[in-house]
Amino acid sequence: MLAAPAQQTSTSPVTSRFQRVDVDLHGRLMLPDRTEHECHVTQMSPGTAKLRTSGEGSVGERVIAYIDHIGRIVGTITKTNPSGFSIEFDLSAKKRERVSARLTWLTNKHELNLPEDRRHERLVPKRQINTLSLGDGREYSCQILDLSLSGAALEIAVRPAIGTPVTLGNLRGRIVRHFDDGVAIEFAHVQQRGTFDTFFS
Repeated sequence: MLAAPAQQTSTSPVTSRFQRVDVDLHGRLMLPDRTEHECHVTQMSPGTAKLRTSGEGSVGERVIAYIDHIGRIVGTITKTNPSGFSIEFDLSAKKRERVSARLTWLTNKHELNLPEDRRHERLVPKRQINTLSLGDGREYSCQILDLSLSGAALEIAVRPAIGTPVTLGNLRGRIVRHFDDGVAIEFAHVQQRGTFDTFFS
């Protein structure tokens, strides 16, 4: 269950310095009356988002949304329309930078040829912070941006060479791509859904 957002009677202007990009992201949101609704984000910037949802919100209300690949977002409704509303995020500078990095990754994903076999379901792990281990014993904290039964994309500070054997949690794989904010890995074997329930819960 999402935590209930606090009521807010006023709202600040939409942050105009952020340019929205077209996205196709799904998630859930909670309105101040504690009702939860499915949502579909069609446009997003590091500071704002346009959502389609059956939930009826009003300008100035605070909402909490959990958006696939982005995470938990708290925002204020700035504009409504018949199919949903737009929100302005309430984010720290650090969180806004992470959102910006993920948006860049998502919009360029098709050009990266990431190891996502579209025959396999994309998963959102409950615990996105994990550890990537190299064969020499070095370990690095990472954040899982995208996950399927055949591979994963990670936000991480290091860039091991392509082909380097690695272990994500307890899953063996190898580095197959680099991108601006991290790496993509391909698992040594196509996993079963239950594997993630064990290692990423």
